Amino acid sequence: MTAGAQAGSGAASAGPLAGLRVLELADEKGQFCGKLMADLGADVIKVEPPGGQHTRSVGPFLGDIPHRERSLSFWHYNTSKRGLTLDLESPGGKSIFRRLVPTVDIILETYPPGYLPSLGLGYEELASLNPGLVMCSLTPFGQEGPWRDYATTDLLHLAAGGQMASCGYDPQDVADAPPIAPGGGNAWHIASNYAYIGILAALCYRDTSGEGQYIDASVHEACALTTEGAIAIYLSTGEVVRRHTGRAASPDQSPPTQLATGDGGWVNVTRSGSTPPRLRQLAEWMDGYGLAQDLLGETYQTVQGIQDNAAHVTEATADFFAQLPQEELWHGGQQRDLPWGAVRTMDEIVGDPHLEDRGFFVEVEHPELGRSFVYPGAAAIYNGSPWRISRRAPLIGEHNEEVLCGELGVSREELTLLAESGII
Repeated sequence: MTAGAQAGSGAASAGPLAGLRVLELADEKGQFCGKLMADLGADVIKVEPPGGQHTRSVGPFLGDIPHRERSLSFWHYNTSKRGLTLDLESPGGKSIFRRLVPTVDIILETYPPGYLPSLGLGYEELASLNPGLVMCSLTPFGQEGPWRDYATTDLLHLAAGGQMASCGYDPQDVADAPPIAPGGGNAWHIASNYAYIGILAALCYRDTSGEGQYIDASVHEACALTTEGAIAIYLSTGEVVRRHTGRAASPDQSPPTQLATGDGGWVNVTRSGSTPPRLRQLAEWMDGYGLAQDLLGETYQTVQGIQDNAAHVTEATADFFAQLPQEELWHGGQQRDLPWGAVRTMDEIVGDPHLEDRGFFVEVEHPELGRSFVYPGAAAIYNGSPWRISRRAPLIGEHNEEVLCGELGVSREELTLLAESGII
């Protein structure tokens, strides 16, 4: 059964993380980490302040109507989670939180360093209630260090972490071009993935030792780990990589890898003509259209000859691309075992027959709206423990009664009092 067939709106799936229980106190920095665990079957309870978290105010919104229950960003990053509201600064809220701690395996939080300990809810206090607890604090710069309390944004991390230094244009394409940031949220995704890896590693350790542990995860350090070869090249050679248009940064002047096609598209070609056999194969294809120029000549039978004439090879290839349509070029390259791919627009990705065939896009029910919406699906298909979006993102405080009354034994009278007191 494909991943697409696994989407639904019911209870948590029997995914690979089924049986694990998570308290998520995470905003935009870590909510993707919570989503990764929830869609893989963990029971993730998102704890928000009364009235909902500020991430619910991030657009775009359904129907362009700003509302905390209509944020498409919140919907995407909080699938398969349950929702609980709780004022952690109130005595009653702290009491309830402490009662929840022994029932969970993991706490994921993104509060500023020192905030939870100042409330008496730091790791040491919570681990005394649950010795097997795995707690991950994902913060901008970690729990210690001179930058610990610095303000932060996604853009700041892409700058300070090194991503922007490697992204931009060649000087010959755009003179004096500034660094370019990737699309919004990249730093949060990078950090969430590393936090997710750290949490699962700590769970493996707990399974063998019986001991929980505390994870101090840093967005900054996660970004610095994810600069392709920039840091490794500098440490090994002392060279600083240069920005190149639409391709990997490198110390040298690498040839362009994205070429315009005759129908206005683009194809990414990598360094397909860098060896004599590869270039000859490409040139023979080009020769079928009368566009090989001199690329079948003796000059290009050695690597040195290709390197000495790299600019000409690129120009001849670009001229060939300018005569053919995108689909013919990238499929033709693939047929010749060349790692080429079309540069896709978002409407082409959503309609991609390959992704459709694998059931990548899934429909998720929103019962309160009487509608279903298409969501992106899993990165992998599990044949024995399926990935699954088990429900849409929670409404504000949607599962207060279910969790507090049904699982903690809070009476409905007490629940009403908690609501009236602003604790939930």
